[in-house]
Amino acid sequence: MNESIRRRRAFALRGVVACLAVALAAAGQAADPLPLTGVVNVNTASVEELQLLPGIGESRAQALIDLRKRRGGFKSLDELKEVKGIGNASLERMRPHVRLDGKTTARVQ
Repeated sequence: MNESIRRRRAFALRGVVACLAVALAAAGQAADPLPLTGVVNVNTASVEELQLLPGIGESRAQALIDLRKRRGGFKSLDELKEVKGIGNASLERMRPHVRLDGKTTARVQ
């Protein structure tokens, strides 16, 4: 293969890599949680209200509700880590917005 073809392929490959990097960065920004005010009571919240929490989608919200029903409610926020996909880091992101009692007041700004 001559040098000219190698250069063109290398140039095209760099372009593809750059496009992928931009796309991944944009996807990461879109996945950032929306600004949230208020709190979510995990013992009374609906699937929709639980999804206001950072890192909680529909399936994880339903898993939280299922666990809540099995346990008869949560007595500690650390119990939320029993749901697959909720670990220490994700619980810490949620902690400022999660309560075990009181009214759910969370709203997206």
